[in-house]
Amino acid sequence: MSFVILIVFGAFLLMLPFAHNGELSLIDAIFTSTSAVCVTGLIVKDTPVDFTSFGHIIILSLIQIGGLGYMTAVTFFALMRRKKLGYRDRLILKESLNHPGMSGIFRFLKIVFASIVIIEVTGGIILSLRFLADMPFGNALWFGFFHAISAFNNAGFSLFSDNMMGFRGDITINLTIPLLIFLGGLGYLVLLELYHYRQKSVLRLSTHTKLVLWTSGLLILAGMFIILSMEWSNPKSLGGMDTWEKIMVAWFASVNYRTAGFNSIDFSTLTDSNLFFSTIFMIIGGSPGGTAGGIKTTALALAVIGVWYTLRGESNPHIFRRSLSAYQINKAYAIIFVASFYVIISTVIFSESEKLPFLRILFETCSAFGTVGLSTGNGGVLSYSALFSDLGKFNIILLMLMGRVGVFAFTIVIVGKAVQSRIKYAEGKVVL
Repeated sequence: MSFVILIVFGAFLLMLPFAHNGELSLIDAIFTSTSAVCVTGLIVKDTPVDFTSFGHIIILSLIQIGGLGYMTAVTFFALMRRKKLGYRDRLILKESLNHPGMSGIFRFLKIVFASIVIIEVTGGIILSLRFLADMPFGNALWFGFFHAISAFNNAGFSLFSDNMMGFRGDITINLTIPLLIFLGGLGYLVLLELYHYRQKSVLRLSTHTKLVLWTSGLLILAGMFIILSMEWSNPKSLGGMDTWEKIMVAWFASVNYRTAGFNSIDFSTLTDSNLFFSTIFMIIGGSPGGTAGGIKTTALALAVIGVWYTLRGESNPHIFRRSLSAYQINKAYAIIFVASFYVIISTVIFSESEKLPFLRILFETCSAFGTVGLSTGNGGVLSYSALFSDLGKFNIILLMLMGRVGVFAFTIVIVGKAVQSRIKYAEGKVVL
């Protein structure tokens, strides 16, 4: 409900006459607000053209609050006012931050805010210095910090109509923005643990942190390999670029595949095989407790580990010399199954109602659900969703909200929590 209220409030502000240029329908205002709050980046209006400076400030504010989490932001400001919080507030904050326990939750929150400020300011300064070569100081400062905040929160909103396509060979842009995206998608718990590990206050990284780092790194490398192998000679995409630009584009796209919506290449030029593989990366998303959506890297890792040990006939799955509980692995299976169900059903409904190419609809659906923001485009600078009917746009809005809140949380709202039964039935045998 906090996300819904924030979306509605954001849409109201964007509808104000001095927040946009030209006509802005209610559904487009809600779509833009949802895309910002859910840190997605899909657009049905050209951000730099169709919104004023005030509108840009509103969008950036929604991105920051949505990326951090509404409840987390409210709790932090309550703490700053020295307001005492009860057990229920602490529990909500724990769930919002994906913190493992109740102890030290407020200290963790303060460190999270300090980390966000340091990372975003550093990224903003680097990008501002780069943009200073192309624009006046004031504009460079605004563009630098807007893109830094958008990148760290994995939003993908840009003040350039062609997004990052004009910087596809630029080393500063291609290192800074992906690094900000990567840090935002790791999760605050991982960032804090890495800091303590560097300070030697933690002697061993947790299983969660190791799993997040390994899975994220392997997925980035896999994405780069798939893009380069399938697009290397494609004259519509990478074929006309030199080797350096090909590597930069592949790296940039691979990082953005799972978390953010920045693009340095027109995705409508990619092969169908590449577009299909990219939908898998988008569904996976980032890591828990961060600014990314999707099923999360840990769910994928646990499912793969569970399948591996099941095929080997072992009943004690483990990784990094630590055992994994059957409940966690079964939960990973459930998350993947439910997410796949939502994506498949939504894609079929879109395909039948919108009468548009199936693969492009699948790409847009996965991008919305994973809160990624990449799109094959509407033939111009807008996302493919701009071609959808109002009902189609509303369905994309639901997918973005679902992906940001989380598959389990969204589903529990619909089906309710399970009631514990005191009856245990005799075990039944089923042949597989």
